[in-house]
Amino acid sequence: MIKVYGIPNCNSVKKAITWLKDHNLEYEFHDFKKEGVNTDQLKSWSAVFGWEQVLNKKGTTWRTLDPAQQQAVKDEKSAIEVMLATPSAIKRPVILLDEQPVLLGFNEDLYPQKLK
Repeated sequence: MIKVYGIPNCNSVKKAITWLKDHNLEYEFHDFKKEGVNTDQLKSWSAVFGWEQVLNKKGTTWRTLDPAQQQAVKDEKSAIEVMLATPSAIKRPVILLDEQPVLLGFNEDLYPQKLK
């Protein structure tokens, strides 16, 4: 089973969902903003992708954070605190296959390798 974590209005999430539909792959969607995320999920994703990748420092949400909040992020623990408080700071989508994180973000070249 494929599970997509993200925010419905995110362009990368939209691209991922379109790709899944175009390839007739069933998926379940989890909306960060409505359903949240928890520490264990973020730790699991960080273990696979690295917390530096899971925390989206290139996004609008990161840029709008208070500079003190940004500077306080020094390690996985502090990054997870920011992501729990501000889920839109998580890079998206996060794609799980059979409960295991396999993809972060949208890269059309990687999707067929990981999901078929």
